[in-house]
Amino acid sequence: MTPRTEHRPQMSVEEFEELERHAPEHVRLEFVHGRVQVKPVTDGNHDQIAAWLQRLCMQHRPELWLYGDRGLRVEKYRKGRARPDGVLAPFGFAKGHGDWSDAAGVLMVVEVTSHDSDTDRRDRRDRIEKPDGYAAAGIPVYLLVDRDDRSVVVFDAPEGGCYRHQEKLPFGATVALPAPVDITLDTAPLAELAECGPET
Repeated sequence: MTPRTEHRPQMSVEEFEELERHAPEHVRLEFVHGRVQVKPVTDGNHDQIAAWLQRLCMQHRPELWLYGDRGLRVEKYRKGRARPDGVLAPFGFAKGHGDWSDAAGVLMVVEVTSHDSDTDRRDRRDRIEKPDGYAAAGIPVYLLVDRDDRSVVVFDAPEGGCYRHQEKLPFGATVALPAPVDITLDTAPLAELAECGPET
C-alpha cells in the first residue's frame, strides 16, 4: 500500500479550526486530506457499538480509556483534524488539551461506519483516506467496524504514511488487536448491532 497523493487544501488548518470553532454545536467537522468534511450524526446502534468497545477495553485494559469524539491532529505534519468515534489512550490522556490533541500516546483509533444518504462517500473516507492520516500520525492500530460490509478491519504497522498490514474479518470472528493494544474481541454481538435502528 502507498500513501494517497496529496490534494491542494481547501483552506489552511488555522482557517479550518476557526471555522470549526464557530460551527453549530450539533455539527462535527473534520479536515481530512485538506478538505472540510461533516461527520455524520450517529444512530443508537452506532453508539451501542462504541459502548460495547468501551466496556471490553475497560475489562481488558483498565488503565486505558476509549475517548469518544476526541479531536486529533493527524496526517503528515499534523495538518489534518479528525474526530474518530473512539480514541484508545491512557486514562487522563486528554487532560489539559484543547479541542485537538496530538496523537502521541494514542494506542488505537476506532471508526464505525454510518447509515445515511451519504454513506458511500463517508465510508470511502473511513476505509481509504483516514487510514493514511492515522498512519502518518503514527497511531499503531486503526479499527474499522464496517456495518455495511458486516466486517471488522484491523490496520496496523504504520510506516511511511500508511499501514503496512491490514486484516479483514467477518462479524462473529475472534479479532486479536495487536500490540500495543493487546485485546481480543469476540465480534458476535456486532451482527445484531450492525443494523439501523427503527428510528432511522
